[in-house]
Formats: sequence, C-alpha cells, structure tokens
Amino acid sequence: MKYVFDIAPVPQGRPRFARRGKFTQTYDPPKSKKFKVELAELAREQLTEHPFYAGKHVPIEVHLRFYIPLLKSFNKTKRDMALNGYLRPPTRPDIDNYLKGTLDGLNGIFWEDDGQIVEIQAGKYYSDNPRIEMEIKEIGYE
Repeated sequence: MKYVFDIAPVPQGRPRFARRGKFTQTYDPPKSKKFKVELAELAREQLTEHPFYAGKHVPIEVHLRFYIPLLKSFNKTKRDMALNGYLRPPTRPDIDNYLKGTLDGLNGIFWEDDGQIVEIQAGKYYSDNPRIEMEIKEIGYE
C-alpha cells in the first residue's frame, strides 16, 4: 500500500522535562507533537484497508521518502540538480530523527506499534512540494 502525506517532515525533537512536585514528567516538544497530530489526521483520512494489526501482530516492511523544502540559497543549477534527485540533503536534521517522529505519529493507525517494523528503507530528498511518501508491505513467511 502506498500513501502520500502532504505535510513537511518534522524531525523528532529532544524530549522536554517538567518537574511536578516529586515527579518529573517527560513530554514532546510542541513542534513535534503538532506534527504527529497532523500526520495522524492525514493518515486516518487515507486509511482504506484494515491496518496491519487487525487481529494479529504481523511483521511489516516500510519504505519512506522525506521531501524537504529546497534551500533558498540554491542557484538555478543546484535547484535543478536537487529537483532531479542528483543533489540530496546531507545536512541536519538526521534521517533517524525524521523516522522517529513519523513512525511514532503513525502508531495505532497503520500498525499497533512501530516494533512490528522489521525492515525499513528511508531517504531524504529536496522538493518544491514538501511531503512524506510511504509504502507498507506485510512480510509473509512461506
């Protein structure tokens, strides 16, 4: 199954801590939390089939492509190279931070928990249209 989420990817931010009397509470930074909520809404709108945890805990494979906005400093040559996939974003934020925020935001929608993901492929790309593209497959055993 393939999905496209028209939302600019946001990396998972560092957890925040708040002291509540004798207890310390951990919470998502506001930007990360907002991204996860918006991503979940977009995912629920596109969900047409049963999720991969409907009645069973199945192993799945996920392919993700994160399309981030072009840099304003790009000249025409660099811009064309980036849009054609010849120039990719080798800078921060790290791809694992994009993965963490996205996979956590989709928990309980496409899979029960991201622990079900046994294989993953991900890439960062530049685009005029920031978005996240995802393909999910159940891994079958024969």
